[in-house]
Amino acid sequence: MESVGFRQLAGAQNARLLPDPTERVVMSARNDVAPSTIGVDLVDGGIVVQYLDGREVFYHGPPKPVEGPLTTPPGKEVHVLVTDPDGVEGVMTYVNDRNTHDDILESTGVGRVMLDRDDEEELFPGVRVATEAYSVRVDADLSAVDGRVFVFAEDEMSEHAYELVESAD
Repeated sequence: MESVGFRQLAGAQNARLLPDPTERVVMSARNDVAPSTIGVDLVDGGIVVQYLDGREVFYHGPPKPVEGPLTTPPGKEVHVLVTDPDGVEGVMTYVNDRNTHDDILESTGVGRVMLDRDDEEELFPGVRVATEAYSVRVDADLSAVDGRVFVFAEDEMSEHAYELVESAD
């Protein structure tokens, strides 16, 4: 058996750890997607959202009432649902969702907004979202919203459901 000497390895190239800066790297961009009106059913123990493609998702609750702006726990997926006054239809928007392809959002009727660090945007008249470090702040002027505002913050470890409500003052 012949041994491999240093001289034979000297010309070998190391595996690249980083892409060559001259090569074009194609990344999957995530865009803002406008929401459509979808069905909503407020039931005991949570909220059922009926997507345009016929599927349904159940958000566990009941939502915890929160007065004033809500700052979600850090690192959670955040979904904001604004319903009509009767709670039978509404619009849902995912905030900074990097997992769902645009085509899927469009077929379900769910919207998406992508925020940069320390960015803020109006999701719906009277409902604003902003980034705060790894959290999302949701604020609603409920006098301008003709309906209810729900916020869902979840990951593989936990689910949180909130409803923004008028101050008791």
